[in-house]
Amino acid sequence: MSVHTEVDGAVATAVIDRPEARNAMTMAMYDALAEFCEQVDANPSVRVAVIRGAGGKAFVAGTDINHFRGFSAADGVEYERHIESVLARLEQVAVPTIAAVEGYATGGGLSIAAACDLRICTPAARFGLPIARTLGNCVSMPTYARLTHLIGAARTLHLIYTAAFVDGAEAVRIGLASELAEDVDTRLAELCVQLAAHAPLTMQASKIALRRLRTHLLPPDEDLIRRCYGSEDFHEGVTAFLEKRPPHWQGR
Repeated sequence: MSVHTEVDGAVATAVIDRPEARNAMTMAMYDALAEFCEQVDANPSVRVAVIRGAGGKAFVAGTDINHFRGFSAADGVEYERHIESVLARLEQVAVPTIAAVEGYATGGGLSIAAACDLRICTPAARFGLPIARTLGNCVSMPTYARLTHLIGAARTLHLIYTAAFVDGAEAVRIGLASELAEDVDTRLAELCVQLAAHAPLTMQASKIALRRLRTHLLPPDEDLIRRCYGSEDFHEGVTAFLEKRPPHWQGR
């Protein structure tokens, strides 16, 4: 399944462990992440939850592209709904959540990090949503909302339009990450101790309040998802990615 979980005192940790594929997520791994959230909320001794990637070269480099072979518009809608159910569950974890980002947090990895309360990263971290260059798909409305909530509409569009990567220092500067750390393990341990000692209800009420502000009157997105995932361009993007060649976009 490639998601390993452990509880050490007040801290629960989920490690995305597929370094040979830059920790790219399968559907089973997304489901395991949702199960981790259930386990955290069921354990009253847990006061902080951490998500990190194995290997040091990637947090999560999106969804395994093989999953998108032969996709239809309806498949795209089902996929985005399923992924959003996992991200929403992660957001709803009662205790503070921390994404410890080393290396690449791209595509679905960026979405997972954005759904956490805090994001600690190294200077070598790379955040990005390069779908305009790779697959030609889109993301769900809640994911767009999470990104604009963090960095604003202009920076979100710049990140998507340019398909560029933001390093750790720039991520902190624009609000995509909450803290830069040369030694993630040391800082993560310190922060977990600090949060575990603080008032749980204050932190929980604050994260719920901010989520309500962000999700109030969230508009629909199925038409956009169908248009992208059902397009010739998306099929070309998937094929080109798997064949390791540049895609030929047609805009249809």
